[in-house]
Amino acid sequence: MTKRDNVLIFILTIGVFGILNTKMGVIGILPTIAEHFHVSISKAGWLVSLFAIVVALSGPTMPLLFSGINRKKVMLLVLAVFVLGNIVSIFTSNFTILLISRIIPAFFHPIYCSLAFSVAAASVSREEAPKVVSKVFIGVSAGMVIGVPVSSFIASAVSLQMAMVFFAIVNAIAFIATLLFVQSMPVEERLSYGAQISVLKKSITWLSILTVILLNSAVFGVYSYLAEYLKSVTNMSANSISLMLFMYGGATIIGNVVAGKLLTNNAKKSVVSYPFVLGAVYILLFFTGQFTVPMAVITLIWGILAGIGGNITQYWIMSAAPEAPDFANGLFLTSANLGTTFGAAVGGLIISDMGTRFVVLVGFLSLILSLVTILLRNYMYSPTKQLST
Repeated sequence: MTKRDNVLIFILTIGVFGILNTKMGVIGILPTIAEHFHVSISKAGWLVSLFAIVVALSGPTMPLLFSGINRKKVMLLVLAVFVLGNIVSIFTSNFTILLISRIIPAFFHPIYCSLAFSVAAASVSREEAPKVVSKVFIGVSAGMVIGVPVSSFIASAVSLQMAMVFFAIVNAIAFIATLLFVQSMPVEERLSYGAQISVLKKSITWLSILTVILLNSAVFGVYSYLAEYLKSVTNMSANSISLMLFMYGGATIIGNVVAGKLLTNNAKKSVVSYPFVLGAVYILLFFTGQFTVPMAVITLIWGILAGIGGNITQYWIMSAAPEAPDFANGLFLTSANLGTTFGAAVGGLIISDMGTRFVVLVGFLSLILSLVTILLRNYMYSPTKQLST
């Protein structure tokens, strides 16, 4: 990679971090928001749930609509929307306006993230693409991990408004860096909307979408209840739980680095192996999760696998529809959000019926089904199968 490409990847990583930080950081200040705006904690939770729903709905459509416009202009537009949304959040005293100031940027979230993956991959050869995309994924992991504790700390140490300022500053830095250091990126070969949507006619696309939904369900269906698991099964203190959650998040960043190398060296083997390795971790979780030291080791390995999983799922859809990268990345974002929602819902049902310890069942079930879709895709689209047809 050239120095210019390295700068581009770094800026994209900051941009993705800023957007995911805005999305996830609110989780750390929901109680403060509820108190400040005089609403219930469940109503404050709309700031998270509605954001996720909008991202899932706009995932395929918004990147498609902006796919023919200069990449730099689109990135600046999205970052500007996020900066303005954050500024409104800082000064508003009305909860409805706060909600709107998050919903509007949520529509633009898939545009930037899909562009970041596409632009990063296009900056190098096809063989090296997973490695640079994994670097951008570090911004995703950092946004999800750092945003929550940092925003919570700022809100408790200073004020809620300053936590919102933190969101705005990160996005503003990404905007300025993009404006000053990213060259103009006009779309040289614009694909028609019809040509991009036509990837949905291929069974390999739908098999890949199902795999992404199931693998995200396998990871987040269990992870969503990690804090509860550590509290009720492992019997950890609040401070220890915070430390474990932070360790899990840090491990996902390590997983991103590892994933780039795995997918570059042997992508197909890495994808097939993933359900088996994560399944083994869940077996250990089920039988030793009540013990503190084994649980700490499991959490570290689990976090690394979660980071690898994000890269694997993005690669799996991109490799199914490389001719329409923006649309494919939009499909990835929607599928990932659907998988997270589905897994968390099923995990909640299992906990209510069987107890927290059995939440790993949603992980097992999702991994078994994902393995079926992975093997089916490999069989249907293997080189020998293609030659015979």
